[in-house]
This record gives sequence, structure tokens and C-alpha cells, in this order.
Amino acid sequence: MKKIEAIIRKSKYREVKEALHTVGVNFFSYWDVTGLGNEKEGHVYRGVSYSTSDIQRRYLSIVVNDDFEEVTIQAIINSAGTGEVGDGKIFVSDIQECYRIRTGEKGGKTLK
Repeated sequence: MKKIEAIIRKSKYREVKEALHTVGVNFFSYWDVTGLGNEKEGHVYRGVSYSTSDIQRRYLSIVVNDDFEEVTIQAIINSAGTGEVGDGKIFVSDIQECYRIRTGEKGGKTLK
């Protein structure tokens, strides 16, 4: 099993969610987060300077069986990308075990 963590633009969340559902990923958790990016300049809007160092993003946490890893990553990349700085990051790590609390089952079948 793999844990896929993605930090994406909040404006792309709906597209990413639909892309994940399309490839069969129907359960994941998400949070609204704020982070610091590489952009150090501020932006000016109507004569007022705004700091862009604090960036609003959405953090997704997805656990999938090994055979869903690549399709999940591609769904995120294809739906979240704009080609601009700040599209986000994806992190993948191994999950040793998973348990379904209700039944006590363990293993990859708990993700279905």
C-alpha cells in the first residue's frame, strides 16, 4: 500500500477530486493549509501591496493499493497542473498495514 500526499492549488481541488473519482479513488482526506513558497515578491492590486509568501493550498492524503499508485499520481498531475510556479507537490510513502476498525480486517482489502 502507498500513501500519496499532495499539496495543490485550492482552485484546482474540484478538478482533482473528479479526476480521482474517475480512476477509482473514492476515499481520501483533505485539509486547507497555508505554506511558504519560493516566491518572495508581493503583488500589487489596486495600489495596495499584498504579500504572497503565505500561500493557501489544499492538502490531500490518499492511501491506495500498490496497483493504484501510478494512476492516482497521474490523475493528480494531469488535473492539478497549470504549468505555472506553485502547482504543488506530491509525496509517496509506504504503508505497512491498514486496519478496518469496524471489523478488525487488515490488509489491502480494507481500502475497498
